[in-house]
Amino acid sequence: EGNEPGDSAKITYNELLHKVCQFANVLRSQGVKKGDRVSIYMPMILELVVAMLACARIGALHSIVFAGFSADSLCERILDCGCSLLLT
Repeated sequence: EGNEPGDSAKITYNELLHKVCQFANVLRSQGVKKGDRVSIYMPMILELVVAMLACARIGALHSIVFAGFSADSLCERILDCGCSLLLT
């Protein structure tokens, strides 16, 4: 379910697993490893869930900052958690 009424998508568990594994490989190729901190700055879309689960899959800590927050709020959260990568 998205932010807007009627905004939804359907995905199977197998499709989700495939997308999560693909994105986990992308994160690994960018040097993200277990224990690293990643900030995710996205609206309520499927890719947000994929990014969150990919971080969990490789053991990276993630902090979700929804896209409705200001740039200052995002900056504070990035500095507070000491993230090494920002996903948008």
